[in-house]
Amino acid sequence: MMRTERVCAWCEGDMPLTARADAKTCSTRCRVALHRAAKRNVLPIELTTRDRWIRRSSTKVPLTVAGMAASSTDPRTWSSYKDASASSAGVGLGFVLSDVDDVVCIDLDHCLNPLTGRLAPWAAAIVRDADTTYVEVSPSGDGLHIWGRADVRQGRRIRRPDGTAVEIYGTGRYIAMTGRRHGSCPSILADLSAVVTTLTA
Repeated sequence: MMRTERVCAWCEGDMPLTARADAKTCSTRCRVALHRAAKRNVLPIELTTRDRWIRRSSTKVPLTVAGMAASSTDPRTWSSYKDASASSAGVGLGFVLSDVDDVVCIDLDHCLNPLTGRLAPWAAAIVRDADTTYVEVSPSGDGLHIWGRADVRQGRRIRRPDGTAVEIYGTGRYIAMTGRRHGSCPSILADLSAVVTTLTA
């Protein structure tokens, strides 16, 4: 049965009835712990507080925290960020995109020089248009994942004339996470609606 009461973003216990409407934690201790974790972790809190985390194999097969097969469409195989990051299954983490919210990812292939850190001009333009949102380097080291919010119900793969591709996903997929922040991007999710509209026009 789904819980409708508010829970603490750190310990997942029930929030006190006297807690402010915008409070995320149940106590000062949990607030401090969440703050310290956020300082250590560059990932946006909008992602780490959702129970849509999985592990992934070296070949990008989604795994549960126990190392069994996971699915990007079966919530029973997903976990909290805390449990997924503590698991040693596979080689890394993944975040599942779902139609329960508007979190999206724009995946830019082969756009980053791993040695110089220089972006291809076409990718630099997309990152610039995305403005202040979380962007991380993909596991390959030569791509970027731009995270934000938009209404994307149907994934799209847009092949560029030079052979590279831009992929846009909002549901039914998982994205491999590295936690390798690109440049000085913030740990927040911005509205990417205009960027998505431009890319899919």
